[in-house]
Amino acid sequence: MGVKIMSLDINRKFNEKEDLWKFSLIGDLDIYTSNKFKEEVSEALKFKQKDLEIDGSDLDYIDSTGLGVLISILKITNDSKNKIYLKNIQPNVRKIFDITELDKQFTFRGENNG
Repeated sequence: MGVKIMSLDINRKFNEKEDLWKFSLIGDLDIYTSNKFKEEVSEALKFKQKDLEIDGSDLDYIDSTGLGVLISILKITNDSKNKIYLKNIQPNVRKIFDITELDKQFTFRGENNG
């Protein structure tokens, strides 16, 4: 039995109406996929420095590498006076943010708390 490498599909678009980047993550944000996501975000921000909204409706899993990438993206957006919003984060993924107390660093949307 071989090692199964999980995948991550990233959908990126700029929403003119809301004036922000929208990312949808499908799959796993982990050691195998984090660099790909960071590159996508970097490309977007080079093109247009705006707020980011990351939709986690279909994000099944995140590991410490994935969290690290989100933290580095948070630093980049803070440095440029932009914001990062996490939207529709699944309970199993949200739990990781709560345990690590990173829930205090990010703004969550589309949950029971608004």
